[in-house]
Amino acid sequence: MADDALFTPPPTEPRSSMRTPLLIGGGVVLLAVVLMLIFGHHKVQAPTTVAPLDSYAANLPLSGIEMSEATSPFAGGRSTYIDGKITNTGTRTITGVTVQTIFRSDDGQTVSLQTVPLMLIRTRIPYVDTQPISVAPIAPGATAEFRLIFEGLPQSWNQQQPELHITSVQSK
Repeated sequence: MADDALFTPPPTEPRSSMRTPLLIGGGVVLLAVVLMLIFGHHKVQAPTTVAPLDSYAANLPLSGIEMSEATSPFAGGRSTYIDGKITNTGTRTITGVTVQTIFRSDDGQTVSLQTVPLMLIRTRIPYVDTQPISVAPIAPGATAEFRLIFEGLPQSWNQQQPELHITSVQSK
């Protein structure tokens, strides 16, 4: 009889004891994913008003402004480029510039207000390649070529040079 006790199966625990923690854990993970989807994707609103100029903007005159346009057969859209030169007449080394650009219609109404980073032209051959100012900061007294790139401007734009406002300057 003692041998029978050695070969009896152990008492089984109810399966529901493991099911409850797994269900609770799964519910917590699902809730976390839903909350991240709801609150994690805030769309950045485009500015609807003209931003004030940065206090250092007077030290960064823009010159030699030229516009060009390209049609992309792959993207099916039109790209507008604004090239020019920026000169640092101040005393700080510039590591970043943000430009607010105002495109107007024939009657002077604002049809597009876009804020973009000013990118420096790194090379022109075999094509124009740009880089952030932080890669090649603009020292006091230096001049650099830049490019602003815009996609999908409205048809109501009058095709004239837009207003360019330096609204943010980063320096070291």
